[in-house]
Amino acid sequence: MSATTTVLAGTTAAVMVVMAMALARAILGPTVYDRILAVNMFGTKTVLIIALVGFLAGRPDFLDISLLYALINFIGTIAVLKFLRYGDLGRASDEEGEV
Repeated sequence: MSATTTVLAGTTAAVMVVMAMALARAILGPTVYDRILAVNMFGTKTVLIIALVGFLAGRPDFLDISLLYALINFIGTIAVLKFLRYGDLGRASDEEGEV
């Protein structure tokens, strides 16, 4: 095992620990916004894990998968926040006509 592989394996383990901490915050978060932020952070760390595993396995196409997952994570977070704010995903503004 080369030194680079050892460092990347250690980095992957450290990211997994941070993901466990984010999962704990998502379960125990005092507010809904803390939980949403923790789930978003978990998704971001998942993107990093996919990229690291792809690099360790010598599969550069995993980077494309991780970028797609990052876009889905971002759009999903925005959709959940909009739903919490307006109670509907189809409405663009509130009653006063403001966006």
